Amino acid sequence: MARDADQGRAGSDKVGTICRALRRAIIEQALEPGAKLPEDALGERFGVSRTIARHALGQLAAEGLVELRRNRIAVVATPSWQEARDAFDIRIELERLVVRQLAGRLSRTQIAALGAHVDAEEAARNGPDAVSIRLATEFHILLATMTESPILIRYVSEIAYRCCLTLSLFSRPHSSECAINEHRLLIEALAGGDVDAAMALMHDHLDSVAGRALVAQAKPRGRDIMDILAPYAATPAQTRRKPATLPSARRDAAE
Repeated sequence: MARDADQGRAGSDKVGTICRALRRAIIEQALEPGAKLPEDALGERFGVSRTIARHALGQLAAEGLVELRRNRIAVVATPSWQEARDAFDIRIELERLVVRQLAGRLSRTQIAALGAHVDAEEAARNGPDAVSIRLATEFHILLATMTESPILIRYVSEIAYRCCLTLSLFSRPHSSECAINEHRLLIEALAGGDVDAAMALMHDHLDSVAGRALVAQAKPRGRDIMDILAPYAATPAQTRRKPATLPSARRDAAE
């Protein structure tokens, strides 16, 4: 029984590792909408069985990041423009609820953590665009985490990832400076306990991000999935020895 439990935990850990890597690759637009995700390639890249790879793809499909098609073919989801707009509308309402719960209730440690995260966003502005996109998304997930509400954390995380995916399809070039400034204003409103201001700021911030979405799909790059996922499957030690070069992505996706 103990051995079965250990094997179950090991399998779950492997599924989680693949999910985290694929989410990050999608957020950073290394994997574009419509990109195929073969089970055998994923299994080879992450050193797992096709069954474990299939479970990971199923989890990502439940989150709306992957589409499962006939004959077990999985691809990065390709939402329609209307689905993209709907996702942002839902996200706005969810994150207004987040800031309503947090306004005036954050500890000094939490406020400092938010400030440090935005400092990291600022520092990343002159680096790879993909890192700026990821950090901007993680700012919103960090806010949700501070509510300590499992439901809010789950749904905000999933919708934030979906919105990141839609931006890779429809967004136009835009500086991340606006998003960074808006994040700082949000922190100020939350620290000051101004519920109405925090909710209004969150609404305007996310609505402006959605407003930068255009129906203009980027041309596919046609890179091999094994090459794309190499930096995401690397261990922390390997990453430190040889920093991965991520593909360029538009900075406008910063939330």
